[in-house]
Amino acid sequence: MPFVALIAAGFLLYWVKTHQGKNITNNHITVEPLHDLALNRDTSILVYSKHALCRMDCRHIDKSEVKDILINGKLNSQKMEENEQGVSYPLEGITEDRQHVRIVFAPKGNETVVVTVIDLDKDWPCDCR
Repeated sequence: MPFVALIAAGFLLYWVKTHQGKNITNNHITVEPLHDLALNRDTSILVYSKHALCRMDCRHIDKSEVKDILINGKLNSQKMEENEQGVSYPLEGITEDRQHVRIVFAPKGNETVVVTVIDLDKDWPCDCR
């Protein structure tokens, strides 16, 4: 009997550790804003990459929707990336016209760069090179 209790305690500990700090909402994972502290959500300092502008055009997403996701979007820490250029912050949310999107932002100096815009539900034809 003590062996079974030990196994059960191990599974419970594993479950708690894998779900700690995460909220599961509509099958999408969001996390506490711990990593979010380095991302400035001020929309007046946005800079759009050429790639992001092309993707926005293909996917019918305008700058007001990008700004709304920057302010209200949920950080998906599983999609965060870090390289020699810095950290990118993928924020997810629903646009005014009901598109489920992920928009990747990257702090650069005093600005926030919009890196790319992804529609998570529809694969739009797009030729952004």
